[in-house]
Amino acid sequence: MRDLILTMAMSLDGFVCGPNGELDWIFNGDQEAIAWKVETVSSAGLHIMGSRTFKSMAGFWPTAAGPFAAPMNEIAKAVFSQQGTSILEAAKTGNWQDAYVASGDLRDDIAKLKATGGKPIVAHGGAAFARSLIADDVVDEYRLMVYPIALGNGLPIFSGVRPLRRLELAGSKTFPKGTQAQVYRRA
Repeated sequence: MRDLILTMAMSLDGFVCGPNGELDWIFNGDQEAIAWKVETVSSAGLHIMGSRTFKSMAGFWPTAAGPFAAPMNEIAKAVFSQQGTSILEAAKTGNWQDAYVASGDLRDDIAKLKATGGKPIVAHGGAAFARSLIADDVVDEYRLMVYPIALGNGLPIFSGVRPLRRLELAGSKTFPKGTQAQVYRRA
């Protein structure tokens, strides 16, 4: 059975984006941090995401360049959407059009994907999708890139977590511009 890894950028005060979806603060140019994120993305056997993230990524990655482009375009994808296969209309080229569409119970669909074996499943948020994964307790590992910024307001992913989740720090690394990668696993 393969693990599900949730990868997210986060502010010091626990927000994954500003109140209006602002993400500009994550693009700080720290090349070591970028290399760590590329390694995480490249380690996947499957990328999963919600429908809003899928639409955004499917419209961007097929024509993008840079270190993330190859793993984002070459590794298989699954999109979780109540729209069914019509969500694939957002994908214009490449294997984005071949994404597996999961539209049933999140916990059941994740269990099926985990049971297929292989390299880890890497989940990409939006906050709403990440909160759903956390609420259904299907995340095996959290790879959080914590940026040295306090947003004061925004979208959290751990709000309302019940029951209490105990996590174990599996690793951390601080990068030159103060960003810190924190890896947590189930305790």
